[in-house]
Amino acid sequence: MKTAKQAAAAASQNGQVPPVYSMTGFARRNGRVSDLLGFTLSLKSVNHRFLDLHLRLPSNTDALEMELRRELKARLSRGHVEVTLNLDRTIKSELAYDASQVAAYLEIFRKTAAEHGLVCEPDLNEIFRMPGVFGENRGERAQGERNSEEEAKAMEVAVLAELPALVEALNEMRAREGGVLAAELRAGLDRLEALVAEAAALREDVQQAYFERVAQRLKAMVGDAFDPQRVLQEAALLAEKSDVEEEVARLRAHIGHFRELLAQGGEIGKKLDFLLQEMNREANTLLSKTGGVAGNGARVTEIGLGMKAEIEKAREQIQNLE
Repeated sequence: MKTAKQAAAAASQNGQVPPVYSMTGFARRNGRVSDLLGFTLSLKSVNHRFLDLHLRLPSNTDALEMELRRELKARLSRGHVEVTLNLDRTIKSELAYDASQVAAYLEIFRKTAAEHGLVCEPDLNEIFRMPGVFGENRGERAQGERNSEEEAKAMEVAVLAELPALVEALNEMRAREGGVLAAELRAGLDRLEALVAEAAALREDVQQAYFERVAQRLKAMVGDAFDPQRVLQEAALLAEKSDVEEEVARLRAHIGHFRELLAQGGEIGKKLDFLLQEMNREANTLLSKTGGVAGNGARVTEIGLGMKAEIEKAREQIQNLE
């Protein structure tokens, strides 16, 4: 039974594509402690920032709870995980009554009736309702009480023996869900990469338009009071500050890193979230630089908004990745 990180490393060593794990999954296993006692153990997980274990176990299973928590912490990294253990007890004890107890109640009834001159017969149904008369076989019940400690230990062993296969089944489902999410994320990266490429292609046109707009405004402000060449130099400096080349380069680098992490597999959710925050920052900067520029500047603004939409969609999806 491996953690997501261990499974990814093993897959890489074997030349396989490492899995990406979702935090959503469910698994159930049935087992038996003895002929009289069976159980059902289930795991259900959903997304959570950390590993959050909630155990629903029968009473008097404190030792088992501690072992389950220890084992699950060693094998799961993130997620809200609900652990449920239900017992299935087969009752083979026979119903019986205590003959001496019944005889004692009958004797008291008849003695009391004679003392008061009453002519009546005792009601057997009422006698069977008296404490200690009718119930499970006392011998079996006493033996069950004596064996309760041994039974609890046997149940602990049996439940823990089923845990490896149970976690493996949970991780198989989480890997399937993670594969679907990874495919959606890769498709989103393709769309984002296309938008970045379009912004890069329009960069020089937008920069030139910005330069011309700034130059015209500077000329209108200073008139003939300053050297026209100086005005053009200042306009060029301002236009340079509006260049989105750095943002485009950083976005491409982040997209490449994102793809590498998806290929790496394992516990990557938090790293991807950080990368998407950085991508969103670059998209905001790109929008701030191209806002108000005529011509292709409007298209770059649309591209920037499209980038933010893809980034936000990806951020929602990775919230469920381990």
